Parts: sequence; C-alpha cells; structure tokens
Amino acid sequence: MEKAIHSGRSKASALGKKGAGRSAYVMKPESLALVENFRLMDDTFMSKCLENAPECIELILRVIIGKKDLKVIKSQTEYPIKSLQGRGVRFDVFARDSKGREYDIEIQRADKGAEPKRARYNSALMDANALKSGEDFGKLRDTYVIIITENDVMGRGQGVYVFDRMDKKCGLDFGDGAHVVYANGMWRGDDALGRLMCDFNCRDANKMHYDVLKKRVSQLKDSEEGRRIMCKAVEEFAERRAAEAKAEGKREGKREGKREGKREGMLASAKRMLESGMLALKDIAKFSGLSLVQVKKLQAEMA
Repeated sequence: MEKAIHSGRSKASALGKKGAGRSAYVMKPESLALVENFRLMDDTFMSKCLENAPECIELILRVIIGKKDLKVIKSQTEYPIKSLQGRGVRFDVFARDSKGREYDIEIQRADKGAEPKRARYNSALMDANALKSGEDFGKLRDTYVIIITENDVMGRGQGVYVFDRMDKKCGLDFGDGAHVVYANGMWRGDDALGRLMCDFNCRDANKMHYDVLKKRVSQLKDSEEGRRIMCKAVEEFAERRAAEAKAEGKREGKREGKREGKREGMLASAKRMLESGMLALKDIAKFSGLSLVQVKKLQAEMA
C-alpha cells in the first residue's frame, strides 16, 4: 500500500506544478468522517492499528493477561484459519509469545457476537491446526481466546473474566492449557485495565493514556498518509463485506432451492401413491417423507 502511495507521488511530481502533491486516490468525505470517529473498539480500525505493531499487541496482552514480561514474537491481523469440513474463521489478531503461547484477540461491539460458543469454536480451530500428523498431544500450545467487548456482557461488574476448565465439585484445574478471557470495555477502574479500556473507547489520540497506542492512533488519524490508508481500508472492508454478503445470499439461495426441490419431489411421490390407491395414508407419509397431516391435505386437494 505504501509503495502505491509513493508511486502516486512520483507520478504527481512528473506532471509538474499543476499536478504536484496530488494523489491518484481521492479520499471520500464519508470515509474521512468514519476515520475521525474511529476508536480501537472498532475492529476495522484496531486491525489497522495493530498491523505490524507488535509493541501495541504486547501492551494489550500484558494488561489483559496480567503478565508483565510477556514478549510477542509473531503477530498478524485479520488472520484466517480454515476448517477442512466446516466454517473457517478470521481472527482480528493472532499472536504468539516467546513462551510459545498463542492468542486470538477479538473486538466485539454487539453482545450477540460475544456468545461463549464463538470462543469455544475459535479455541477448537486453534487446536485443530496446531499439530502435524503423528505429533504428541503434549506439544499442544497454551491458547488464549480474548474477546474485548464494548459492554459488560457477563453482567458481573468485573474488568476481566477468565474461564478455564475445572472440576465443579472440588475446583480441580483441568490443566489443558485452553483459556477464554473476556475484557469488559466498560471497565473504568483506576488500574492498568481501566486505562486501556479508556484508550479503546477514545477517539482523540491526544487523550489516550498509553504512549505506544497514542503514537499509532495518531499516525493513522492525524497524518494525511494515515488518513489515506484508513479511508482505503474502510472502502476495501465495505467491498469485502458486500461480496461476502452476496456470496452468502447465493449459498442460501442454493440451499433454499435444494430444499424446495426436495419438497417438490416428496409431494410428487405422495401424489403418485395416492393416485394408485394401494397404500394407507400412514404408509404414504412414511415412504414419501411427508407428515400424515400433509398427506391428508394433499389428498383433499386432489379430490
């Protein structure tokens, strides 16, 4: 993206005084308005902020997990994980620390999208892609699915909720290394997490507490190059979502078509059996796949 920007500047210079300083890409006012109102609590903006910014990811993990010595050695935003048989996912942020622990960081503004089974699924996919054929289960890395929510979805007034498997009767820790963490975006306690959640909800970089986040947000919101990057990201994101919605609509249409085709086949089969007059209604229902009520309705329509 930066190469494209530099290339645009070179072409502009070549045009002489009239075209100097102009870029081939023109920022749209509506995109600029979105960028100005972005917070880290918006997943599109957070992904861009944390792109190639391991120091920012490191800070977030240190505060939420509570490990001051945590060191990020690998990270990627919008990280896709495929499932061989089912639904794949795209992590907002994937990271690995120097101890080998792996992290999925998700931003979730709508309460509905923060359901526990989403965390369970993400955790399962991390494990499913962790071992090669024949590798020992003991090589599974410790994993953390971290969901940063805009609201206190757990409703207990805590800043962080940590869920690990354990025996309900005696409290014995299962020790499988899989952890699910919910960070409450409404938390404003006088502590590190309270300051972090305040920064996640802040639109003005100058009012943020943590310098590494302040610097990165300022780069993307207060400079012309940063605003251009974000405007293009917003538009690309909108185009991708539109394409995904269109593809899902086609898939749903095909599923609906198959269901409709199957139903038509069942009705035709039942009709032929009714016309033969050789089977009882309950047997027609059994062999056609329709309910007895549907068979009786069809018989009445044919009378």
